[in-house]
Amino acid sequence: MLFSMESLKKPLRPIFYDTETTGIKADRERIVELAAYDPVLDRTFEMLINPGIPIPKEATDVHKITDAMVADKPSFAAVAEEFVTFCGDDTVLIAHNNDAFDVHFMKAEFSRNNLSWPSWIFFDTLKWARRYRPDIPKHSLQFLREIYGIAANNAHRALDDVKVLYEVFCCMVDDLTIEEAMRLLNQPRIVNNMPFGKHQGKLLKDLPKDYVQWLDKSGALDKEDNKHLKQALVDLGVL
Repeated sequence: MLFSMESLKKPLRPIFYDTETTGIKADRERIVELAAYDPVLDRTFEMLINPGIPIPKEATDVHKITDAMVADKPSFAAVAEEFVTFCGDDTVLIAHNNDAFDVHFMKAEFSRNNLSWPSWIFFDTLKWARRYRPDIPKHSLQFLREIYGIAANNAHRALDDVKVLYEVFCCMVDDLTIEEAMRLLNQPRIVNNMPFGKHQGKLLKDLPKDYVQWLDKSGALDKEDNKHLKQALVDLGVL
């Protein structure tokens, strides 16, 4: 097991978490399920949440959570205190696609309910997979599960995904501590070649100027995952 009671002596304690929502826009949609796993104390948190708005069919088709299932469930405001207590302080919350999805929904819900935002830090396993497993064609949680030979689960229900995430994380970082993994994920990334698109693999300095300008105007370079690419293009004077 990657984490043990000994980990409590370290400054960061990992909590793996996941959200299921009514849609993909954090400013308009709501969380309908919140789940987490604490591998240090080997305990789980799982709660269905009444979002206060209808759950669209396309969302239910993904996570199978219906309006009827959440009709008598507590609001996010009622759940938040229990979740904060579960996570505690000096905690790193770990989620797959956290930086583009889960953390935005969490912050939106805390803000919407006038709740104080805890002093958590976050780790995005999707970013780790993209950075340190470029040898595989996809980096979704379920594809990584298959790559590492982890048993299938009830995909897209929060607690099931959290349990798979924990196993995937352990495989990806091996014997690194959470502090070491955080340092590796956050260190500057050197980008010399175009990582995607029709010019994938080409040296950045050799990219057509009109292509770079198009990427910039389209907003592609403003995505979180492309910030290192944009900086490299700026440093080279290509952008």
